[in-house]
Amino acid sequence: MQAAQAKRPSPRELFSDRRLQAMLGLGFSSGIPFLLVYATQSAWLSEARVPIGLLGLMSEMTFAYKLKFVWAPFLDRYDAPLFGRLLGRRRGWIVVSQIGVMLALAGVAFGDPGHWLAWTIAFSLALGFAGATQDVVIDGWRITVASAERQSVMSSWAEIGWRTGSLAAGAGALYLADAFGWRASYLCMAALMAPGMIAALLAPEPPSDKIARADHPGFAATIVAPIKEMMTRLGPLAVPILLMVAGFRMPGYISSAMAIPLFKSLHYSDSDIATVTKLFGFWVGLGGTFLAGWLVPRMGMMASLLFGTVFGSASHLSLAYLAAHGDHGGGEFWTFALAVSVDNFAYAFASIVLITYMSTLTANEHAASQYALLTSICAFPGSLLAGTSGFLIERLGFEWFFVATSLIGAPVAVLCWWVRHRQGRMVPQPAV
Repeated sequence: MQAAQAKRPSPRELFSDRRLQAMLGLGFSSGIPFLLVYATQSAWLSEARVPIGLLGLMSEMTFAYKLKFVWAPFLDRYDAPLFGRLLGRRRGWIVVSQIGVMLALAGVAFGDPGHWLAWTIAFSLALGFAGATQDVVIDGWRITVASAERQSVMSSWAEIGWRTGSLAAGAGALYLADAFGWRASYLCMAALMAPGMIAALLAPEPPSDKIARADHPGFAATIVAPIKEMMTRLGPLAVPILLMVAGFRMPGYISSAMAIPLFKSLHYSDSDIATVTKLFGFWVGLGGTFLAGWLVPRMGMMASLLFGTVFGSASHLSLAYLAAHGDHGGGEFWTFALAVSVDNFAYAFASIVLITYMSTLTANEHAASQYALLTSICAFPGSLLAGTSGFLIERLGFEWFFVATSLIGAPVAVLCWWVRHRQGRMVPQPAV
């Protein structure tokens, strides 16, 4: 950390380094697809009167983001068709995935979930696959194009870009839908991928991409190598650590699947939802991010993880309160704003803590593949359970559903405490 601080770039370097400029644009394009697969789209689906049980199941359309570790190793080893020869391996895959995102968004735009839901589901699944692939190759480009000392600033610019793209895909898409309809909204989101594509075309090529790779092992060997290395290096704590990663954001994944349906059931408009969750939430999320960055070095990694899982899970009680007291035809706007802000702040804090921890668990030679694996492990269990959220609400109601999600964090907190007790304040170090 001290080395990174010692090499912190000057303001002049921030505006002259092509890698940082490209990272901002790539982060922006990375932030667009995920919300449009389901979270933002759930407002459209709710308006189309898709049954709440089916609506919960459709949160599984983001499954590609949980399984991206399966094809991530192949993106490290094989060139993209056509564009790989023109741009290099990683930039070629970035452009190919961005084209896929644009086509899938256009496909969703021309659908009608109220009358032909299968069309929407098919193109949403394609959007998830293209968006997950884009995330993998952008992470690979970031890791290989810059030295270890520059990774912190590269990640910071990526986060700024991602949050801006997420703001566009959240608040922007909802405002456009209110004003011009959902088709125009999704077509505008497809057009917003252009800055990221320009960034990929102008980005410098990583040195490793200039050398053609001759080693193309089999399917199984390609996938197993990063997993085997990580399990060996973490030793006896490997399984508890991976279980902790898997459970850390589980309450958030389950809760977020039903957040917008809750807001719609309380009669808040798309503009109200966009203002609170995205526009106002953008700054609230940055506050949680900055707090995590300031607090982790002072509390220690494991103590921050323990605090993050308790804080993140307990914040769902604010949504339970909103479910009980926020239904006044949209009149209780500040109750809505406060409840969502508490949840957003806690989510941002917990997410940055977990990202920091997962980054310390990767080895340099498998960084992209292992990080994709860890993010998949983090997302898969919660996303899988999120598919049952609509059925749970049919039985429990919104209020008790969010109380239940807050309680899920209790066993995860116990596991965090146990891992911390076993390894003290030491963080597993990546292989060099």
